[in-house]
Amino acid sequence: MASSWLHLLLLLSFLGMNLPVKCDTDEEDTLLQGLNKYRRSLNLTALTKNENAECFADEMTDKFKNQPCTNTTGANTVPGTEPGFSDYPDLLSKCHLNVSNTRDGSVMPACVPNLVPGLVLSNYTMSQYSQSLNDTKFTGVGIGSEGDWIVVVLTTSTPEGSFVPYNAASLLSKISLIHHLLFWFIGALLMF
Repeated sequence: MASSWLHLLLLLSFLGMNLPVKCDTDEEDTLLQGLNKYRRSLNLTALTKNENAECFADEMTDKFKNQPCTNTTGANTVPGTEPGFSDYPDLLSKCHLNVSNTRDGSVMPACVPNLVPGLVLSNYTMSQYSQSLNDTKFTGVGIGSEGDWIVVVLTTSTPEGSFVPYNAASLLSKISLIHHLLFWFIGALLMF
C-alpha cells in the first residue's frame, strides 16, 4: 500500500516538473526574436544578448513602471520632451557601468498596455526607434520589462558602446597596455 502511494507521488512530481512554466521574460524573448527577424529582412546581423545592457534595461524599466503611457514617454515621445533622470549615473553603477562605456548605446523605452507582442514590436520597427534598429553599428541588445513598459538597450562592439562593466574595462585596458609593452620589449630584444 505504501509502495503504491510512493509510486503515485513520484509520478505526480515527475509530471509536475514537465508542465510548461510561463517566464517573466517571454515578452522579452519574443521581442528579441521579432527584432532579429526584422533586422534579417534588412540583411543586417542579428543582435546578440548583452547581460550588462539587460541589467541596465531592467533598471530603466524600474524607473518607468509607475509612469503612465503619454506622448512624452516611450516610442511616441516628442523629441526634446523625454523625461530626464538625474540618477542616471546611479542606474549605470547598479550594473557596474559608466558613461564612457555606454555613450554610443541606445536606450529605447516603450509603453504598451499588457505588452501585446505585435504592438510592442511595431512600437520599435515603425517608430523613431527604427533608425537605431536599422543601424549596422548596433550588435548587442538588452531587454527589460515591467508592467506596461519594455526597454530595449542597443550596444555596439566599440568600447564606447560595449556596456562592458567598468571593472572589466579597466582590466582590459591594463591587459592591453601590458600586451603593448611586451610587444615593444620583445621587438627591442630582437633588434639587438
